[in-house]
Amino acid sequence: MTTSAPQRPDLTRELIVRAAQSAAHRAKRVRNQLDTVQVGQSRHTDYANAKILSRILADHDWPGHRLVGPDGARAAWSIALHSDDDPAFQRAATTLLGRAVQAGDALVTHWAHLHDRALVTSGRDQEYGTQLLLSADGIELCPLTAPASVDARRATVGLPPIALALTAVRRRYAADSCADETPTVVLAGAA
Repeated sequence: MTTSAPQRPDLTRELIVRAAQSAAHRAKRVRNQLDTVQVGQSRHTDYANAKILSRILADHDWPGHRLVGPDGARAAWSIALHSDDDPAFQRAATTLLGRAVQAGDALVTHWAHLHDRALVTSGRDQEYGTQLLLSADGIELCPLTAPASVDARRATVGLPPIALALTAVRRRYAADSCADETPTVVLAGAA
């Protein structure tokens, strides 16, 4: 990976701002702090962000570290990760991110999370155990392919064993829990 200045600082700024605004809305939604109108606005923001990222992908392929720097690449990943209303776009972004990983221009852990999210969004079982459900009953894994070998798969993409990841996530969300009012949402980038 490169540590030089990004080639397109303008794209870097746009991606970071969009991802930060979206993350702020998601944090409030997880804590059940948004009314119905605000939830709709949050979804619209995710939709608009996906359209902007789609344009960037068409013009530049995956916006990796060379193009937008590590922070911009993380923001692009976050936007793609939360584009659940457009599964075809999410799958295409996963493919382009995979190519960037092969070229040494993106993180394989980002690809694993996006790959799992695209599988879950399309109604299939995830492979790496990165996608979790937060509900009033607590945090649980979304359905998983071959659970007995998940730690071996996670190791190939630099993720810790699933038990450690789940413990860390449960600890982090336990402090923020809203008991009976916790909505059921998919937690991304958590495990």
